[in-house]
Amino acid sequence: MPILIRRPVVIASAGNKPKEIREYVGRVNTKTSDVSIARMKSPGGWIEPGQQPEFDEYTLILRGMLRVTTKTEMIDVHEGEAVLVQQGEWVQYSTPEPDGAEYVAVCLPAFSPESVHRD
Repeated sequence: MPILIRRPVVIASAGNKPKEIREYVGRVNTKTSDVSIARMKSPGGWIEPGQQPEFDEYTLILRGMLRVTTKTEMIDVHEGEAVLVQQGEWVQYSTPEPDGAEYVAVCLPAFSPESVHRD
């Protein structure tokens, strides 16, 4: 039977500036540990601490550009593009452009503060 998720839950974010995280599916809103799906809005100049998560993170950019920095490369992911960062890889996300970015993040298994391992 389908389950309608009427609204997301706003989750606190990490980083140097406030970022909007709206979790639709995940440990907080639906008590789901298999997957999390969240819509993000990051302001221009936002940068998050580096992390080495225990989950795969798939990110689809809806607007703007998200910078994905690993130990070996830096990728600018633009509107209409997506990126996969596999579990165990050190990564740092940022939105250096003035208009920031809006994107959807899907984590398998679901994101948790205990499994993200931030610097």
